[in-house]
Amino acid sequence: MGGGVTGDVPHGPPDWRREFAEEARSERPDLARLCLLIGAVADPSVARHDLTEAEIELDRLAGLVPYATRVTGDWTGALAALLGHREGFVGVPADYQRLESSLLHQVLRRRRGLPILLSVVWMEVARRAGAPVYGLGLPGHFVVGFGDPADLDLADPFAGGRAMTGTDAELLVAGATGEALDRSMLRPAEPGAIVLRVLNNIRAWAAPRPERSDVALWAVELSLLLPSHPARLRYERAELLVERGDFLVAAAEMEAYATVMDAVDPETATEIRHRAQAARARLN
Repeated sequence: MGGGVTGDVPHGPPDWRREFAEEARSERPDLARLCLLIGAVADPSVARHDLTEAEIELDRLAGLVPYATRVTGDWTGALAALLGHREGFVGVPADYQRLESSLLHQVLRRRRGLPILLSVVWMEVARRAGAPVYGLGLPGHFVVGFGDPADLDLADPFAGGRAMTGTDAELLVAGATGEALDRSMLRPAEPGAIVLRVLNNIRAWAAPRPERSDVALWAVELSLLLPSHPARLRYERAELLVERGDFLVAAAEMEAYATVMDAVDPETATEIRHRAQAARARLN
């Protein structure tokens, strides 16, 4: 077709980052779509149909939740039986060493993932089935809850959907932080906060792997597209750019961050400007 593609078919490859930014800034961000777009940025082999198939799989799983669960309200038991036992969604320690464990399309294929990604599967299946579900980002471990958060009707998808009590949550927090459970930890997590935590996990995976600074960079850049993110991520991006040899862009990013820091911590702002100068000097 010499004249190019016409109609509704887009030209060129999908701009996954633009789609991620648009979804993240929408009035009601779609958690599954955001997580699938992370996977599309991470994996160059992902095509539009892969994201469609992942959404279809979530719909299929939701259709397997017994309709009577809407009456009994035993969402934890029904989803543990379906997802944890029948479908085999469960985590193992080795999952923490795999990037795929943070990519939703891969988690749906492998039935393995980090606690937060397995929780995303649970949440998206439960939501489609009509459950009053929410995510709970406890320190060191992500779980799901049903109904009123005050009731602490919790489940741990990483453990195949093991039901959790308030005492279990307290022990989990104590083991991760050495501190008591604070009620603020029991606030349901918003989609943006969940996605930022997913990206933080990816950055943590890449940190001890200098050869994968490309992964750390795109994870930081996606985090910066979220409406709410730590300002320091701009400086982290600059450090990664220095590591990858993009000194001019890194220096400009450092100076922009130093301007933000002027009103908060002038001493740190000055230090960052010195580092920006050092980055430029590496071009000589």
